[in-house]
Amino acid sequence: MRLARLIRSSGYFRQKAKKLKCFVCFLRSEYGGSLTRMFRTPTAALREKLLSVHGIGPETADSILLYAGNHAVFVVDAYTRRLLERHQLATPTQTYEEIRELFERSLPGDAPLYNEFHALIVRTGKEYCRTRNPRCSECPLYSFLPRAIQQASL
Repeated sequence: MRLARLIRSSGYFRQKAKKLKCFVCFLRSEYGGSLTRMFRTPTAALREKLLSVHGIGPETADSILLYAGNHAVFVVDAYTRRLLERHQLATPTQTYEEIRELFERSLPGDAPLYNEFHALIVRTGKEYCRTRNPRCSECPLYSFLPRAIQQASL
């Protein structure tokens, strides 16, 4: 309960506290509590292990790998999906893995590059490619939008 009180402001704090405890138990049992040892594990193997922990899905696993572990894994989030769908580079039926693989096939496997690329997508999503009141015509990626979407946004 102490952990839940500490993270209360983050929303869904009780569930998050349980999930954080699951991760800590995993870290202790698999790596003796050492993040350094954990991040020495090859990316694919560590990703599979993280995905087996209660409460860790693909986006969370990839965020841990990229941002905390400096592993070259591209993070796909709602901003990424929205931007790709509006530019008709992905469809709503494509899975997380299909979109992640699209980025990883198209870009050099470089963690700092993925980090920066994802940060730029998030910034674009927040400022321009919003769910409500998108600002397509002001977006720096406007010229890359399909013509029909450009005309509809005017």
